[in-house]
Amino acid sequence: MDACCSLEMIQYCIIFIAILFILLSLAVRLTTHPYPDIVQYPQEKYYNQKEGEFPSIDSPWSLDLSVIIPAYNEQERLPTMLKECVQYLEARKSSYELIIVDDGSQDSTSEIGRQFSKTYRIPSDKIRVLTCAVNRGKGGAVRMGMLRARGKNLLFADADGATTFSELSKMERELSKIEVNGQGLVCGSRAHLQDESISSRSAFRTVLMYGFHMCVWLFAVKNIRDTQCGFKLMTRETATLIFKSIHIERWAFDVEMLKIAEMVDIPVSEVAVRWTEIDGSKLNPVSAAIQMFRDIFLLWLRYAVGAWKIAEHSKTD
Repeated sequence: MDACCSLEMIQYCIIFIAILFILLSLAVRLTTHPYPDIVQYPQEKYYNQKEGEFPSIDSPWSLDLSVIIPAYNEQERLPTMLKECVQYLEARKSSYELIIVDDGSQDSTSEIGRQFSKTYRIPSDKIRVLTCAVNRGKGGAVRMGMLRARGKNLLFADADGATTFSELSKMERELSKIEVNGQGLVCGSRAHLQDESISSRSAFRTVLMYGFHMCVWLFAVKNIRDTQCGFKLMTRETATLIFKSIHIERWAFDVEMLKIAEMVDIPVSEVAVRWTEIDGSKLNPVSAAIQMFRDIFLLWLRYAVGAWKIAEHSKTD
């Protein structure tokens, strides 16, 4: 009798959960816009305090490389990163630009970016500062820069300079290997440093890390071990498709970016990079983990029920 009652309870629980899931899916489908609402404020059309107007990513490329640097209150860390970046790029023969996207900073991030070209005598057309009218989040800042880039290939790199910039050469070689019909995406990866990072990390942070990786694998991306490294290179065509489609503008935007790439068969690869922990992170691990877990589950649900859609694209097959 007890076993029979227990079985019935389990069946009722399963039915109840299924009904809740169906209702949640219907609510998500009915209340969600299929494409992102990309808002642009008047001041965001221009760079370097209205020195010039940004082009559109829909225009033909005119440079070899665009480097997008999202920055929020980065006046302390940004100069070191810019110096390393420019020294490496100036030593090459290829053309480039840096787009520093100030994501509504409260400090002198924008001014630091504008002054850098004067201090180091770099033409201001090579270093463009986009000052956002509001704080969008890292993903929103990267999108704003990507949609205004001139490069044939586009890289986004974190303002802290944690990834050694010369690792770009490995990324470019890998991109040339995997590119198909103008599409391709290469992720810098710290997965090879995982054992070392675990030894220096608290048990709580280690649990959060494994939980996040499991969540990403279960609900979104299965072929990339390190989705969050802030050093990713892609073709112009790939950037156009992805950044016209992503909805998430906070920390989990990398996961949606890779999810979209998998969904439309964009070639994706992962390359180990030299990476160093840089002091000054503004990320609260607990609040960021909660937000990421929520965003990743809802990301899966919205694409699964067709609430979110991808911008028009051509598959690579």
